Amino acid sequence: MTQRRRVLASMRPYLYVAPTIVFIVAIFFYPIIDLFRRSFYNLSASGSEFIGLRNFHLVFVDPIFWEALGNNLRLFIAVPLLLIISLIVSTILYESITGWRLYRFAVFLPYILSISVVGIVFTYLLGYRGVLNQVLRFLGLGFIVQDWLGNPSIAIFSIMGIVIWKEVGFGIILFLARLMSVEEELYEAARIDGANWWQLMWHITIPQLSTVIEFYVLINLISLLSWMFNYVYVMTRGGPGTSTYVLDFFIYQNAFRFSQPGIAAALSLLMLALASALVFGQAIARRRLEEMQ
Repeated sequence: MTQRRRVLASMRPYLYVAPTIVFIVAIFFYPIIDLFRRSFYNLSASGSEFIGLRNFHLVFVDPIFWEALGNNLRLFIAVPLLLIISLIVSTILYESITGWRLYRFAVFLPYILSISVVGIVFTYLLGYRGVLNQVLRFLGLGFIVQDWLGNPSIAIFSIMGIVIWKEVGFGIILFLARLMSVEEELYEAARIDGANWWQLMWHITIPQLSTVIEFYVLINLISLLSWMFNYVYVMTRGGPGTSTYVLDFFIYQNAFRFSQPGIAAALSLLMLALASALVFGQAIARRRLEEMQ
């Protein structure tokens, strides 16, 4: 009887977490398994047909897939820009300049706005007859005027600029929160030794923020790979042509507009694989850096 009680006591913690495990499996793992299954079928209203790797083949031979992937990779340019701006602005705010609380609110405000609202507003601002071009013409800078969202050559970069404007506030607040926990004595000692602002940034701020920087870069890479649908759908619908297609918008098009759920499932698995590769790559890079140290 004592042995039985011991077994029951050892199982009690697992019984407590069992509902959570069931919930996680039902919400996360089952959809992935079902997605994996669907990627090997030709799904239609009349039924399903097993076609093996044909959906993946159709994805890889589709030039729009490569254009969408290329646009996601172009958007990665935003990551170092977000990092640099966030580091500089958070360091300036950390020095408690006059009105720093107001500035902190101002830089974080875009981040909490709905992407749909931001997209609609910037659609009017960046249109060929929008506010930005009217201001440029008024200032005599008509030669700069562009159809910022209607020119296939620059539309994806216009979206990237909007993403930077909206998302930079998260990095600033994230870095500022970490800087608040750094010992002020480190900066005071460096200033006594004659360190200037850039030396403080390079030798104290960045090393102290290294783990947060790593997290921020990874989150932004994953977001720019798989969270761009709202921006594209609201502002350009993938246009002009297919110049602003990104992977998640291409998945949406295949799943709902072209009625190709099998291809959409294959695309989703490829996106999941790319995001997982970023996570594992980050883990490997961290391990190697720790071994070098």
